[in-house]
Amino acid sequence: MDMEQIYEYIGKENVTTYAIGAFVLLWALIWLIRDSQEIDKISEKYVFVTGCDSGFGNLLCRRLDKRGFNVLAGCLTEKGADDLKRVTSPKLKTCLLDVTNTASIQKAYEWTQKEVGDKGLWGIVNNAGRALPMGPSEWMRNEDYICTLRVNMNGVIEMTTQFLPLIKKARGRIVNVASVLGRVAANGGGYCISKFAVESFSDCLRRDIHYFGINVCIIEPGFFKTQVTSLEPIEKELHRLWNQLTPEVKASYGEKYLDNYIKIQRLIMNAICDPDISKVTNCMEHALTSAHPRTRYSAGWDAKLLWIPISYMPACVVDLALKLVLPRPAQSV
Repeated sequence: MDMEQIYEYIGKENVTTYAIGAFVLLWALIWLIRDSQEIDKISEKYVFVTGCDSGFGNLLCRRLDKRGFNVLAGCLTEKGADDLKRVTSPKLKTCLLDVTNTASIQKAYEWTQKEVGDKGLWGIVNNAGRALPMGPSEWMRNEDYICTLRVNMNGVIEMTTQFLPLIKKARGRIVNVASVLGRVAANGGGYCISKFAVESFSDCLRRDIHYFGINVCIIEPGFFKTQVTSLEPIEKELHRLWNQLTPEVKASYGEKYLDNYIKIQRLIMNAICDPDISKVTNCMEHALTSAHPRTRYSAGWDAKLLWIPISYMPACVVDLALKLVLPRPAQSV
């Protein structure tokens, strides 16, 4: 049976549909096979992780340690370093690191250089971050923005550029932790700004250094139950911001605005926050161990079903959605 007879038998439109279906299935199969392939010689590779005192960084270090990596953990406090060493193998090593301090970063780099030797650094995970202060933009002072940007933006940039020679030597990976709020600016303060910056920096960096065989991966977690989303410090910061406002600004929002804003935060955190932070570390681990890592990883059901789809919608739609959620100021028009 020749092609013309086949067309007559099942119809040209059906042939086209079957061909497209077969192509999609083949593409999906190839993607799944590539996505499941892993690197070898894990036990010979070194990975540096920042922000390891708790949360994502702490869990990632423990998991990488079990996989056999040589884990170098940057902790902000002695207690965080000691607690991590108690639950991991002797192979894992820690150092004190403040990503807002150039001298601290330089010291960590020199220590890492001695540890990795000629092997270079397979991966760096820029996980250290802070969320507060966070609230309506008008409530923020310049220093409120700066304290967040120093950690989430400047810290990521300085750590990456400082450690890049070691990563180039190993032709390794750079894993930067952004957020779904680096796609959708849903609240005021430095957090969204810094995470948009991480997205932009990572994209520029990836395009600049891919010639050296280095992969740059972006992790975009949704809302998870960590210290960052703990309600007590969030509410404490909102009260602090409110108390520093002038009487005129307070009057424009109204006395009930703060209480209503806090209620919304409680509702969001209780309804959306996922307690299973391994969904985030699974993405980080894949970025470090996959032979073909993805450019972006969306972690959490809210990231996949809510925030990422919203990020592709027209701005007017996002504005309306947030307008319906957030409380209304007393003197609004």
